Amino acid sequence: MEPGSGLRTERFQAALSTVDPGSADKRTADWFQAVALGFHDARYESKHISAVVEAYGQDGRWLTGVYDDEAPEYAWNPAAPVATYATMTHELNTGGALLPIHQITSVTVRPTHRRRGILRQMITSDLSRAKDEGFAAAALTASEAVIYGRFGFGVATSERSVEVDARGRLELTVPPSGTAAVADLAKLEALAPEIFRAHLEHTRGALGRQVGYAKRAAGLWGDLPEPEKDVRAAVHYDPSGTPDGYVSYKFLPWETEPHTLKVLDLVAADDTARLELWRYLGSIDLVERISQAAAPEADPLPWALADRRRYAVKAHEDQLWVRALDPAAMLRARGFDADGALVLAITDPLDLASGRWLVQVDAGAAVVTALSAEDKPPSGVPVVEADAAAFGSLYLGSVSAQILAAAGGIRGSSGAVEALGRLFDVARAPYCSTHF
Repeated sequence: MEPGSGLRTERFQAALSTVDPGSADKRTADWFQAVALGFHDARYESKHISAVVEAYGQDGRWLTGVYDDEAPEYAWNPAAPVATYATMTHELNTGGALLPIHQITSVTVRPTHRRRGILRQMITSDLSRAKDEGFAAAALTASEAVIYGRFGFGVATSERSVEVDARGRLELTVPPSGTAAVADLAKLEALAPEIFRAHLEHTRGALGRQVGYAKRAAGLWGDLPEPEKDVRAAVHYDPSGTPDGYVSYKFLPWETEPHTLKVLDLVAADDTARLELWRYLGSIDLVERISQAAAPEADPLPWALADRRRYAVKAHEDQLWVRALDPAAMLRARGFDADGALVLAITDPLDLASGRWLVQVDAGAAVVTALSAEDKPPSGVPVVEADAAAFGSLYLGSVSAQILAAAGGIRGSSGAVEALGRLFDVARAPYCSTHF
């Protein structure tokens, strides 16, 4: 922060105490308690923080805290940061490659310290650092939808919350394939990342996961890093006997009406495995409703049900937000379903991704050439301009160029916008089931 503001910023990795290796060090513990305050969570117990420290190390997370050295006498824990921020890196399936993405999470600013430029300072300095480190894009999931557009982030994937009427069991119109088995939870923690890797490699929009996902799938962690004894799971095997999907779930209390099975995590390498896991769920006795909070937009399940009215969409929410840092690298990494050429200009409020590029796509791969402001576009090549946030939304193909143009995020002639749409349209909406 600025000199004289009374605020200072520290960036560090979570660590255990050198005095008591079974506990987190004080700086780490204070940071966790500040995050809990910001997200209205219960205060962490020491044992919970220490359990998460190891996982954060495996995730490669960096933590940032902004500290107020002029806290008044009765302020809560003056050693705790008044703002928090964290980052890590995983791969994003762009439809053409697995692109390393700079992920942002755990963003909080205490209400007593708002309107002092703290968030802007944290995010702009971090994005500049990420660009200097060679990241092509950044991503986050947003608790509030009004914050991040002004920093150049655009909604890139969405998800559905669904409920399926399972009374009388589910009847699918597709023939059975492979086999399913109730999972040995003691082994699922190691198996889950292998299955997710297959999902990641085959699913546009999929994003690599932090280690806590496998622990939750195996019932080792719940909302806190403690075992959840009511978690069950199943694994699906393809016809050759290779595991290609898993689902973890819990039965809600008997008082819940109708009797409900809650899907905690469902990961499948392909549509066949996804539907077979639903076939398994729909065959469980005493279940009248199955709920899933992170279903894909392009879900084959309602189309495979003999009675599609059993499938109800209860909510539709944005999931992954993407922000360009190096548009040319992003375009080269993307897979395209159509060929074509255009000049794309991007305007960026933070001036991290501004520029003009000639994009020529052949056989699904892009050749990208930087153009100066003085360079004239090749004759007959359409020219379009996009805000950084609109480009983030367009990138994975979750929304059409025409819709973004109607909303003001893309500008150009109707023919140029149509050309952009043809180039970026995808056969299937991207799907990201990773929350962070």
